[in-house]
Amino acid sequence: MVKKSGGGCGCSTKNDAPSAMSESLKARIEKHPCYSEEAHHHYARMHVAVAPACNIQCNYCNRKYDCANESRPGVVSELLTPEEAAHKVLVVAGKIPQMTVLGIAGPGDPLANPEKTFRTFELIADKAPDIKLCLSTNGLMLPDHVDRIKQLNVDHVTITINMVDPKVGEKIYPWVHYRRRRYRGIEGVKILHERQMEGLQALQEADILCKVNSVLIPGINDEHLPEVNKAIRDRGAFLHNIMPLISAPEHGTYFGLNGQRGPNPKELKTVQDKCSGNMKMMRHCRQCRADAVGLLGEDRSQEFTKEKFMDMSADYSLEKRQAVHLGIEQTKAAVAEKKQASVNKRRTESPKVLVAVATKGGGLVNQHFGHAKEFMIYEVDATEAKFVGHRKVADYCQGGYGEEAALEGIINTIIDCKALLTAKVGPCPQKALQKAGLTVIEAYDVIETVARRFYDEHVLER
Repeated sequence: MVKKSGGGCGCSTKNDAPSAMSESLKARIEKHPCYSEEAHHHYARMHVAVAPACNIQCNYCNRKYDCANESRPGVVSELLTPEEAAHKVLVVAGKIPQMTVLGIAGPGDPLANPEKTFRTFELIADKAPDIKLCLSTNGLMLPDHVDRIKQLNVDHVTITINMVDPKVGEKIYPWVHYRRRRYRGIEGVKILHERQMEGLQALQEADILCKVNSVLIPGINDEHLPEVNKAIRDRGAFLHNIMPLISAPEHGTYFGLNGQRGPNPKELKTVQDKCSGNMKMMRHCRQCRADAVGLLGEDRSQEFTKEKFMDMSADYSLEKRQAVHLGIEQTKAAVAEKKQASVNKRRTESPKVLVAVATKGGGLVNQHFGHAKEFMIYEVDATEAKFVGHRKVADYCQGGYGEEAALEGIINTIIDCKALLTAKVGPCPQKALQKAGLTVIEAYDVIETVARRFYDEHVLER
């Protein structure tokens, strides 16, 4: 068994408040949009699809190739060779200099395709040393590759862990393929669980930051996830990302075809809150495609299809990228200053309310209501405005087609919120939103500043 380290990855079983984070740890996550909620407003990521094979079957997964119409894990438009992937990364790094992270997340499992995965990392590390390298895995083969991961300076690893009780896992995983043999039922699940725990501890010993993804499946592991949270916290995981099950029938998954529903926003937040006391909780995940490009919440992958990027020059320039990053850091500092000014030092008892925010990024209220494809949700009280999640919605501005139905769907998605914060909204949707009980605030400013202003004027003053 790998022994536990003394906390080199910055993890502890005590409350992991940002103030307790070391400067070296802050530097490791400050430009990583998945590991830092603040960074995801400013920095982009990309995934390259070089790993088609998988070694387990999940009841919520159906990998699709040559698919541009679905946005969820396991879906890609095209597979790449390591050489094609490396060229694509250099092209994107030149076109989108705020892209700081390269991840391999499939469409299968990167460690079921170790040669392709590690060759891709080798090529990118050699030519773009400022780009952070990440991989996502189910953990089955992780213990065999931690040394190689460390050698390649892959500093962030995500493991999907949905259970620590094999009886729960038996409802999620039909089979596991391990050491050239397929194990069905609980026998395979036990192997998967043991290997996940071994790999997680090995990452801690190697001082590699680990994020754990858990898919919330109502009626199967929803009540079990706090137990998962404790187990991963005890083994050094840095961040826990509890994600909603995606189970539409058209995706063709076992759960989708058999009527297993996903959680609603309230159910998701309840479980996240139960698990957030002693560990950092990721609430800004967008459950990205395996070929996603851009900021979290946007996907520019169709701008960089193989047909297009293979004809583009790799205009990677470390100096130009550093200049862009300096500008981003200056913007972040200005936003942070305004956020700090919005914090109310009074520790009075006050009700918590939710507000929905239309934003294009940058930590600002800066998007027209009609252009929003998702809303960020903040919880506000007399002391602070805290990000707690995001909710996808249909695009309201559809040129007159389907707008009434889209508006009704948007309102139902944010009906538990007290306000909508947006740069602009038309008179027709504004009336409908107000009729549904939402206060509409038009502004262009730091999210926390607008949220606190709304709270002071519309909640505290009443």
